Amino acid sequence: MGLLSWVTAPVLGPVRMAQWLGEQLVEAAEAELYDEDKVQGELLALQAQFDMDEISEEEYVWREDLLLERLNAVRKAKEQV
Repeated sequence: MGLLSWVTAPVLGPVRMAQWLGEQLVEAAEAELYDEDKVQGELLALQAQFDMDEISEEEYVWREDLLLERLNAVRKAKEQV
């Protein structure tokens, strides 16, 4: 560790820690957002809510469209990797 690094550590240390934490949060959020199994589970849960008359058909269709769009985005993202 050079003298400059040693001198600036008290100032830059918290900044680097905040940057690292931010990167970890983004990775975790993306992992959850792009988890195909999670989206499919949400679709199944939505279907169960509709079957048990917990939500209206209008709400079901609206939420299903959102989840299907998300599922398509997940699959496209996986194809690009």
